[in-house]
Amino acid sequence: MNSNRREAERWLTQSKHDSRAAEINSREGFYEIACFLCQQSSEKALKAFLYYQGERPVLGHATHLLAGRCQAYVSRFDAVQDTCRELDQYYVATRYPNGLPGGIPHDVFTARNAQHALEGMKAVLTLVSELIPEGETE
Repeated sequence: MNSNRREAERWLTQSKHDSRAAEINSREGFYEIACFLCQQSSEKALKAFLYYQGERPVLGHATHLLAGRCQAYVSRFDAVQDTCRELDQYYVATRYPNGLPGGIPHDVFTARNAQHALEGMKAVLTLVSELIPEGETE
């Protein structure tokens, strides 16, 4: 396995771990953390795909921009562009009280937010997992 495929494996493995952590946090009522982890899982999955394509380094945190880069390889990434734009809203506001106009993230983000974020994350992970052959990242 070449070094980019190994790097893709590392990123996709962490993405899957983050997705499980997001589900646990959502079940336990830590909705803001679940939303953030959904964004993180999606970001890492998209980066895994870009590494798999041979890119290096893969920088940036905006999932909609990463998905756009992925779309240059596979047009199916167009299907997750809006999802990624929504997930990007969870990058700062879920973590810092000054990322919101008032209150704290724990008081603002709801089960509905977390459920929607989980659905978006799963769409990104499913797409990336379909495009990276099984066994090359496990």
